[in-house]
Amino acid sequence: MKSTTWGSVSEISTPDLSVFRPQKPNGGAVLIIPGGGYRSISVQGEGYSSAKWLNERGYTAFVLTYRLPGEGWGDGPKVAIEDAQRALRLIRADAASYGIDKNRVGVLGFSAGGHLAGLVATRFAESFYQPIDKVDTLSDRPDWVALIYPVISLEPPFTKTSTHRQMVGRGTLATEAQWSVQTGVNTRMPPVFLVHAVDDPIANIGHSEIMEAACKRAKVPVDFVRLPTGGHGFAMGRPGTASITWSKSFEQWLKRNDNTAVSMAASSNVAAPAAGATGGRDR
Repeated sequence: MKSTTWGSVSEISTPDLSVFRPQKPNGGAVLIIPGGGYRSISVQGEGYSSAKWLNERGYTAFVLTYRLPGEGWGDGPKVAIEDAQRALRLIRADAASYGIDKNRVGVLGFSAGGHLAGLVATRFAESFYQPIDKVDTLSDRPDWVALIYPVISLEPPFTKTSTHRQMVGRGTLATEAQWSVQTGVNTRMPPVFLVHAVDDPIANIGHSEIMEAACKRAKVPVDFVRLPTGGHGFAMGRPGTASITWSKSFEQWLKRNDNTAVSMAASSNVAAPAAGATGGRDR
């Protein structure tokens, strides 16, 4: 694995989960999927920062380091969703040991990680890998999903993102549709929370608008927080922009959609992370 000084990783040989346990658990769990355009993974800026925020509210957080499609894997664009599906099943398999409710496992994704989280939330009925063990008999459907400045569509005119290049390259219109999140929206999906800034220069706010419209057509509960400023990559909020407020809306949304009151734990007592393998297949 290759790491940068700003907290991103690439050259992932084995997928991994970093587990953050709260001092005062509320029984909920969140799989966090950081972004990075499928070229790298922002484990520090988007992963660990959101895990700390979730720990402060009682959630056990799991930051996923997933394989990247452009790094020579035989399964190509499928490897990331394979790892995310396996991670959800492993969290549920170990629910008792973590003190979590296996029916309260949400997914939080940022940017390209929002694309991957969207795929997980819509394609849970599809088998992307052959079962490995009994863990793979468990559900890979999240109980809710939050997509933060996500890449949603790979179809024209949204063909200039790194997500598009890494997932489909010079793919056909059919391939672009296949790997676009909105084409998989269905009535069995979990509730969706969207956050996007109008001034995002990387992933146009149109991505979240497309997702909101698709959810409404399918009668999937969806909440969309539009921010006037924030740009891209603001994680839990960029000071001096409207993005600093989105987590408050998210906290209120969780209270309505996670079937529990969000418990507040002292931030000074947040536990340090411990790493554990997801059980994904090696190269």
